[in-house]
Amino acid sequence: MQGLIATASSRIVLAIFLLGLAAGAAAAADGRRWHVSSSPEEPCKKMTLYYHDILYNGANNSANATSAPATKPTVLSTVINPNGTYFGMLVVFDDPVTEGKALPVAGEEPAARAQGFYFYNMKQTTSAWFAFTLVFNSTESKGTLNLMGADLMDEKTRDFSVVGGTGDFFMARGIATIRTDVIEGFYYFRLQMDIKLYECYV
Repeated sequence: MQGLIATASSRIVLAIFLLGLAAGAAAAADGRRWHVSSSPEEPCKKMTLYYHDILYNGANNSANATSAPATKPTVLSTVINPNGTYFGMLVVFDDPVTEGKALPVAGEEPAARAQGFYFYNMKQTTSAWFAFTLVFNSTESKGTLNLMGADLMDEKTRDFSVVGGTGDFFMARGIATIRTDVIEGFYYFRLQMDIKLYECYV
């Protein structure tokens, strides 16, 4: 009996070892290795991108709009702040993301698309919470990055968490520092996103 147990244990250990070799071979197939940064100043990958949100105005911008409100603000949005904080309003978006500040011209593909939602979640001041996926499909990058976090609009900078990814960004984690770059009325804003990945394949 002990011999059978020992043999079974040896086979399990061998199977785990072979699986490890296979995983290592797969990771090495495209020359990339898993990297975890040891310092906040030394991310394994970084990029600066610009997020453009064009909110549907309910009238004449349907051809250009890239986001739309799914709910209206509640009456609570004006209880504390008479100017309104849009509290309770949910917006769904499919926004272009570019490497430069300009919107893509006709026929030009953006660097990525941001697909997800944000909702206004404070009665006292205008603030939102975001959850979205950056979808990359270009010759430079293919895959996704998932971001989420609070957009505290009174702050000059705020951080979203990068909580995972696929493709070129498989299992990536890090921080995206957000800055409001431009606001034009209620229907357009541009965010600068400085993305630093601290766990990624390189």
